[in-house]
Amino acid sequence: MTAFSHMPGDARLQALEHWLQPLAAPFSLSLDTLAPASADASFRRYFRLQGNAGTVIAMDAPPPQEDCRPFIQVTQLLANTGANVPKLLAHDTDQGFLLLSDLGPQTYYQAIQSGLDDTTLQARYREALAALVQLQHADHSRLPAYNAERLMTELQVFPEWFIDVHCKTTLTDKEMEMLQRVFNLLVEDNCRQGTVLVHRDFHSPNLMLCTEPAHGPNPGIIDYQDALAGPITYDIASLVMDARTTWEEPQQLDWAIRYWEMARRAGLPIAPDFADFHRAYEWMSLQRNLRIMGVFARLSHRDGKHHYLNHMPRVSGYIRQVASRYGVFIPLLRLLDRLENRQVIEGYTF
Repeated sequence: MTAFSHMPGDARLQALEHWLQPLAAPFSLSLDTLAPASADASFRRYFRLQGNAGTVIAMDAPPPQEDCRPFIQVTQLLANTGANVPKLLAHDTDQGFLLLSDLGPQTYYQAIQSGLDDTTLQARYREALAALVQLQHADHSRLPAYNAERLMTELQVFPEWFIDVHCKTTLTDKEMEMLQRVFNLLVEDNCRQGTVLVHRDFHSPNLMLCTEPAHGPNPGIIDYQDALAGPITYDIASLVMDARTTWEEPQQLDWAIRYWEMARRAGLPIAPDFADFHRAYEWMSLQRNLRIMGVFARLSHRDGKHHYLNHMPRVSGYIRQVASRYGVFIPLLRLLDRLENRQVIEGYTF
């Protein structure tokens, strides 16, 4: 029996414990060490327990809310590129349980929050850039397409949840037309890019800091089950404009240049001119961050996960950074000023 057996009403945890029991002997699992590892914005939960060669991870992905099969599929696609992803030790897709190798107890995000000197930070992020180029070589032919319809559908959470619910604001007809023009412009540009496997959340909370040989090389990569075949700039935009960690523009630019150089050398379908690439990934970041504003509002107002609101000022800052650089997005900037109740005097925002 584990330390969680006394917790009332957690039928999923009890089912997970039951599933792990016949695995205890072959993997030398100490079931009494089962403890929460992390949870995310979905219904998935992760537990860590002691195994025969260190710790292992048990994933609880309750059907019908979650489907383990995409995780298993993408794990194999990424493993085929040599990317450091968890090894699948055992699984039961019908129940939604997986047993995985452990890539370490600390994410890049946690390491940054606890204090990471700049030399170490730069080394780890250069490894992350190399890993991104590596995983973008994965076979994406059987993944769902990150196409115009999907990109446009994602953007609708911005007016639905951020504007209507969070800001309690109704747009004028003129504002709605403007917002749709911006959405159309972004999606058309996003779809002109080369296609690769897109992780979709390639940023500090999903990169594991591998400090022991058993964990493999940095970074360990997790939370890729929603991968799609889509625009090549999506994941670099996710990394350098991290919704959980603020990176100033000089740092964004440094990592973007390094990634672009690596991607070109690797023969990936990326813009041959850096200026074109830079604009494309900034516009891609605008699509992503508008969606994230809506998603964070939904997580708070619908799901009660209010801590996501703490990240909204950072995401808004990334939106403003890009929108202020391109004339076509100035109307979006003015709308954001109104939504966030910022006063504008003589063209300056205060």
